[in-house]
Amino acid sequence: MMAANTFDAMFSGIIGREYEMLKLICPSSTEMSRLVGVEVGEYCKLKAEPQRIVELGGGTGITTLSILTADERLRVLSVDSEPAMQTQAKQSLQAWVDNERLEFSANDALSALRKLESDSVDIVASAYTLHNFEAGYRQQVIAEIYRVLKAGGQFINGDRYALDEISVHTLNTQREVAGYFKVLTEINRLDLLEQWVIHLFNDESENHIMRESVALQQLIDVGFERIQFKLRHDVNALLTAKK
Repeated sequence: MMAANTFDAMFSGIIGREYEMLKLICPSSTEMSRLVGVEVGEYCKLKAEPQRIVELGGGTGITTLSILTADERLRVLSVDSEPAMQTQAKQSLQAWVDNERLEFSANDALSALRKLESDSVDIVASAYTLHNFEAGYRQQVIAEIYRVLKAGGQFINGDRYALDEISVHTLNTQREVAGYFKVLTEINRLDLLEQWVIHLFNDESENHIMRESVALQQLIDVGFERIQFKLRHDVNALLTAKK
């Protein structure tokens, strides 16, 4: 299992400034990326053959790198429809592309999944992506994740899962926003503060918020079993589910 300090050293060297800024603003998100990689590695350890991974929302490559370094045999298709972010990932992770362990898709998550054959993927992994989806779109993505996974395959997601107890969730969110203000005003990055607060309004909107009980029911409805929240820290949680 990769220790947090080893993870930080490796990522600050490869991803560089992008990782350091994210760690400063939202340390729980970089930790969740690490934990997604840990879960992928634990799954791969039990398998004799190289595993095929689909990552949804690869972004600048922070979670992608965590997955790639979890097991030297696995292969990753990283999906992200935001060109600027994916370009950064391609630049940082070119060595894995050259070794034919990584390829990229510029499609949105649902379109990318629909292009894959049923029962063809060992793991679908993601960090801080599904909560950005409109609720109806997210439900379709969940169904497609289940379809493309092989029997026994795993869905691993580190994300914002809103607590059902709204008052507690609100308090957690308020603490999160207070952290944004503290960090970003100290380094005089009011431009980033504005972006994060605006984005948070989207996350918390009624048609986007990923409430824990609803998310669990969606997974159950499509057929997932052994659904677990393995870790929760305030608004953030690591979820695994098996087909």
